[in-house]
Amino acid sequence: MFRLKTAAAFDSAHFLAGYEGKCANIHGHRWMIEVTVTGELRTEGPKRGMVVDFGDLKKAVKALADRFDHTLIFEEGTLTEASLAALGEQGFSLTPVSFRPTAENLARHFFGLLCDEGFGVSSVAVYETPENCAVYEAGS
Repeated sequence: MFRLKTAAAFDSAHFLAGYEGKCANIHGHRWMIEVTVTGELRTEGPKRGMVVDFGDLKKAVKALADRFDHTLIFEEGTLTEASLAALGEQGFSLTPVSFRPTAENLARHFFGLLCDEGFGVSSVAVYETPENCAVYEAGS
């Protein structure tokens, strides 16, 4: 069994509605997504000798990072219509998600999206800082 890793980074803001502490305020991170894929070598075809084409994997992970780059990630229903309208009028990029945008939930979300694209993902780590990350693993 082989294990392949790739990563991509993005900058964005988020907040944790209902949280009591500093993270209740909008704040930013230099997020990093680290994806691990496991599998056996292909024995036939143009990708023979590979588990997955690194180019395909890197492209998919970068596309995820690009979708969240320089946006405000927020849980649907946590901002008032007036706040959304004001932010929209100012031209801010908003990324609503159906979950509280914690590192843990983002790791699980990215894991699911990459699995849906057909990658044999075994884990996704999402770093909020170079020292702090959440990891979601297959079977979790």
